[in-house]
Amino acid sequence: MLTTASPRPEAPTARYPSLAGKGVFVSGGGSGIGAALVEAFARQGAKVFFVDIAAEPSHALVERLADTVEFAPRFVAGDLRDLSFVQAQVAAAHDQLRGLHVLVNNAANDDRHALEDVTAEYWDDRMAVNLRHLFFAAQAAVPLMEAAGGGVILNFGSISWHLALDQLSLYQTAKAGIEGMTRAMARELGERNIRVCAIVPGNVQTPRQERWYTPEGEREILDAQCLKARVQPADVAALALFLASDDARMCTGHEYFVDAGWR
Repeated sequence: MLTTASPRPEAPTARYPSLAGKGVFVSGGGSGIGAALVEAFARQGAKVFFVDIAAEPSHALVERLADTVEFAPRFVAGDLRDLSFVQAQVAAAHDQLRGLHVLVNNAANDDRHALEDVTAEYWDDRMAVNLRHLFFAAQAAVPLMEAAGGGVILNFGSISWHLALDQLSLYQTAKAGIEGMTRAMARELGERNIRVCAIVPGNVQTPRQERWYTPEGEREILDAQCLKARVQPADVAALALFLASDDARMCTGHEYFVDAGWR
């Protein structure tokens, strides 16, 4: 029997002692997958600093977690298209958390568009939203991680370009670039004890994604997946926790899918 819900618990069950007390920066942490990442790392005892352009849900997340985790997450509102903001907040995270050990480049926007409607200005905007800030956040984080003896960078890709989905040409271009960037960074940063991995979610059941799908579309997703339940944000966060932990100390330079076997 097909189902659109997952029986996952509210928080991942695995505990990673190596994450306790670590400084973690998450971009786009206010809702959806990003909020699940912030909560998951915070519940591991990590110190989390996140940024998002949407202030209201972000403040609500901080308020919800404040009394239930050892270190309440810290939030700053801003636009990641502003590279001075990106790099300033990476530095602020390092200072406020007393170290930066994990960078989670999660923020993106998958607005639909037709090929013929793309202008040069829209191209530049979509690359700034979906690709550019990941590189410059990593650039700012690397010397801080290196000074601490190493770190982990997790870049978020997307299954969309692997499936060639419709009306996402710029988003898919950026997401394909992220996987190439991940491999290049992993090669360059390995000697500095910095691991770089890409996480590739499938179609994750978030309020934003549900905007795009009818009941028939939901059925198509489940039919295409090997596992007949929708991927939840907590499933993606569980993979991020493992890759950020010392348990994954020899994982770098590759993409890791959490997509219920969607093909």
